[in-house]
Amino acid sequence: MLDGRNLVVDTWSEVYHVLRPWITHEYWDMATHDVVPNSVYIVGRKQFVENSAKVVAMLDQPGMTVFFDNAAEGSETLVSQLQMLGVDELARQHRLLVIGGGDMETAYKYLRYDHFLSVILNYDENIAAMEHTPEIFSKTDKPYKFFFLNGRARPHRKYLYERFRESGVLEQSLWTMLDSRPALRRWFSMERNGVNMMRTTSELRWLDPKYEFKFYRDSKIHPGPAERTFVKTELFNNQWGEIYLEPAPYIDTYFSLVTETVYEYPYSFRTEKTAKVLAIGHPFIVASSVGFYRDLRNLGFRTFDGIIDESFDMIENHQDRMDRIHDIVQDLCAQDLTSFLSACRDICKYNQQYLQELVPRIRADFPPQFFNLIATHE
Repeated sequence: MLDGRNLVVDTWSEVYHVLRPWITHEYWDMATHDVVPNSVYIVGRKQFVENSAKVVAMLDQPGMTVFFDNAAEGSETLVSQLQMLGVDELARQHRLLVIGGGDMETAYKYLRYDHFLSVILNYDENIAAMEHTPEIFSKTDKPYKFFFLNGRARPHRKYLYERFRESGVLEQSLWTMLDSRPALRRWFSMERNGVNMMRTTSELRWLDPKYEFKFYRDSKIHPGPAERTFVKTELFNNQWGEIYLEPAPYIDTYFSLVTETVYEYPYSFRTEKTAKVLAIGHPFIVASSVGFYRDLRNLGFRTFDGIIDESFDMIENHQDRMDRIHDIVQDLCAQDLTSFLSACRDICKYNQQYLQELVPRIRADFPPQFFNLIATHE
């Protein structure tokens, strides 16, 4: 499959485990690693950042094919990383190949590996949380209407937060804002009494300990000045705390409003935010890029069209799409959410089961896609 060449893989790469049977050499520190001639290399983000000159030099060696792998990022964020590393043009020339977690424009020769869908069930804590899914539907008198998590400040999250705050919908939700900084982008405009609300700071809020995952209930957070405060690293003790499922907030809300990482780039990127609602079996609305729902359905999942108006998915104007999401959430909050919850149950049950069937398929499908790309790459 490699025409006699070696496969050399960064042990921190997100695809290390799915390619392990074919690996001939591996490394964990590129700085001390002796480059293996005539090889296909996979270099993870950390090793690329710390050893970019060494990796770029490898591109000129005969018989060498190099992948930049960061399946923990995708789409717009991955493009930004390529640009910051100064290798975007090399990737567009197809001298550097890419493995990412989301779809990308055809200018890149890339492979998508749905990292977050593939790892959400790797945690015993998440499997245990899924056993509580029936409680989401049996508890019909809930203290909050929807679950609204926001981590890093992004323009679409800031805009939606301000719209909800203005309309009074925010107080009906169980919400977080872990980054109080302004979030500007030309796509979004919101002026009130001469003040650009996108330039203002947001209120910091994290979950009450009874709703937080057990590892982080005792986290000590010292915010500091609001205009430069980002508390997620303190909350999760510099760990990937977002991956864990705690059933309580899902049981106490009727649906989740997921603000995905990518919103303006027209290619889908599914993170742990979407994986979590699929795994726990919670009704959802996702604020993401154009066609996100279309791509989710093409992957085999079901959405709630007919119960929720999902036509916003194909609204190309970013602010108009967000305004429509705001209106849909506001309308839902005025409805009988007990009936809504009941109508969503079968879809949620299907998605939860389908995710468990899809995960091994994602892992099994990647190696042949990987070797096929190498075989067809000039």
